[in-house]
Amino acid sequence: MPPWLAERMATLGAVITQAVVHHYGRDAFMQRLSHPFWFQSFGAVMGMDWHSSGITTSVIGALKRGLAPLQDELGIYVCGGRGKHSRRTPDELTSLGERTGVDGVALTRASRLVAKVDSAAVQDGFELYLHGFFVTADGKWTVVQQGMNDHKRQARRYHWHSEGLRSFVDEPHSAIDGPVQGEIVNLTDHRADASRQAQLDLLAALGPDGIAREYAGLTEKVEAQGDLLHLIMPAHHDVRSSDVFIRRLHGTLAAAAERGPLDFPELLLTPGVGARTVESLAMVAEVVHGTPYRFRDPARFSLAHGGKDRHPFPVPIKVYDETIGVLKSAVQQAKLGPRRGDAGVEAAGRSGSKARADRNRPVLRCFRCQRARPFACARRALGVRLGSRPVRQRDRQTSVTPLSAP
Repeated sequence: MPPWLAERMATLGAVITQAVVHHYGRDAFMQRLSHPFWFQSFGAVMGMDWHSSGITTSVIGALKRGLAPLQDELGIYVCGGRGKHSRRTPDELTSLGERTGVDGVALTRASRLVAKVDSAAVQDGFELYLHGFFVTADGKWTVVQQGMNDHKRQARRYHWHSEGLRSFVDEPHSAIDGPVQGEIVNLTDHRADASRQAQLDLLAALGPDGIAREYAGLTEKVEAQGDLLHLIMPAHHDVRSSDVFIRRLHGTLAAAAERGPLDFPELLLTPGVGARTVESLAMVAEVVHGTPYRFRDPARFSLAHGGKDRHPFPVPIKVYDETIGVLKSAVQQAKLGPRRGDAGVEAAGRSGSKARADRNRPVLRCFRCQRARPFACARRALGVRLGSRPVRQRDRQTSVTPLSAP
């Protein structure tokens, strides 16, 4: 992203956040972030390509930079990000808890569990690479994370919101934004409750040896292999269930059984338990207990300042800066009191409407002098002005002599 746009996105994002928080409250802002349509529109207003997956990265990055000086004033903190920044989220939440008094341990657990659910419990072919964690001073949070399917060159965004969240593994998402993939491994479906419980029962009943033996029978692989003197790699590029190394699966299951998880979220949080382990458990549970684990894809959703790629039109820097100025003024007035604040926001709305109208209004030019004042030229040509004083309508009616009929 060009630096000139990144700087302006951070400024505009911070100002819009201030306006929403002062007018509606920070809980309303957090709720808006959890809605995919609002989030996409937010990114488009800030100048990102309206159809681009880069909106997620850019919006989270801009808000993290722009809200940093205002986080204590607004009570909104942004953690995580893309790549290595996403892996720092637990440390950032722990530090935030020590500094502000929020429950950093609970927030860290929520962050890890959200990431584990969307990478292991929902196996839709998208690999997570971005994790943005928004949290308020009173511990409420919103998570926006994104995965990429390199084969299809598509991205998918996952939205979570702590308000109204009853379970991390039973229909937990506020929304999932992306093309529907059909029937997938989806253990967050409400109908998958039997499979989730059956997997816990298998750890206690069959143990790691029995589960590995059942899985080996399902995939027609031997239970274990001896030490190899050289590597034997498959010809295909993608990782398939048949490529699971039984010995490694056995070790992971042994660690999970030793830990003795009481529920499915605790199983997901077991170190080493990932998508392949969960799928293996689900496959064996379906054979032993008849509990299905494949259900419908939970995805439900498949331009004010232009876009950085010049679509639908180039970013007008002057208009962008004027928008920032107007919104800043509105926010400053909002801090002075309800009456002046409302007037400031309404004035910002009127200014925005006028700017859009001016931008969309066609430019009329005089056909003779090509100046953009056709009505003034027309009045002069028709003799509407006599001397320095405009002629009133009744003066024109009395001073103009009509032509007599021949």
